[in-house]
Amino acid sequence: MIGKRKAHLATFSANLIYGANFSIAKLVMPEMIKPSGFILLRVFFATILFWIMKFFTAKNQQIERKDMFRFFLLGLFGVAINQLLFFNGLARTSNINAALIMTSNPVMVLVFAALLVGERITFQRIGGIALGITGAALLILMSNVRGIGSFSGDLMIFTNAASYAIFIVMVKPMMQKYNTWVVLGWTFFFGLLIVIPFGYSDLSLINWSTFEPIHWMAVVFVIFFTTFLAYLLNTLGLKELSPAVVSYYIYLQPIFATAISMAIHHESLQWIQILACFLIFAGVWLVTQPTFVRTKS
Repeated sequence: MIGKRKAHLATFSANLIYGANFSIAKLVMPEMIKPSGFILLRVFFATILFWIMKFFTAKNQQIERKDMFRFFLLGLFGVAINQLLFFNGLARTSNINAALIMTSNPVMVLVFAALLVGERITFQRIGGIALGITGAALLILMSNVRGIGSFSGDLMIFTNAASYAIFIVMVKPMMQKYNTWVVLGWTFFFGLLIVIPFGYSDLSLINWSTFEPIHWMAVVFVIFFTTFLAYLLNTLGLKELSPAVVSYYIYLQPIFATAISMAIHHESLQWIQILACFLIFAGVWLVTQPTFVRTKS
């Protein structure tokens, strides 16, 4: 076990990487690399890295047959749906919008924890869920009107956040049962199989000869840091921390993403984004109070 202090540090670092990813990925996407092709590229290399680590650390660990379908579901929700919708949504909307919508993830973790593992939902939690979803919905519906994003892009980011919430809830028991590299290796293996049909044509269109050093740096960051290292850090955090606690760290992403996006892409905050942020954060605050974390006995 890595200890709770290191688990918190790992989860913090993962969200710092995710916050930077909003701006760094857009240095090459969608002009240099189309979103689905970028996802295939990052999942392919991450799968190789995870299986290399699996080979050296846990090559003899046996997988129960019933768990193969669970790994398939982790690959579907945690890799394929999650990443395809995130990059396709990010290519259509603003970095700040995407980061703010992602903060609804803890609310959705609560919803899926109730549905999948019997987490208790109180009236206060219902109120928090309503506030959080209202904030996200306000941002999505007003994006086209205010010119700060796009309806389709924001909706993709919201669906991606829901998919990742399912992954966080489902991966916890697998992390307690198997080695970290085993879980990530099989999760990305199945995710890769699902992603290939969606990203192959986009990947074949990349003109590598036009890449400048900044483009190569962005690609390396997305493949190694955002995909390999961030998934590893988040998964290590889940060994010691609850899915809800891990999801709370997503609050940091808008702070990192907004600061970096203002510096790199010169985006600016608008009142509708501030209002949506307030509603989402208020909803998350309601569902994360200590008195509301009891589960069914």
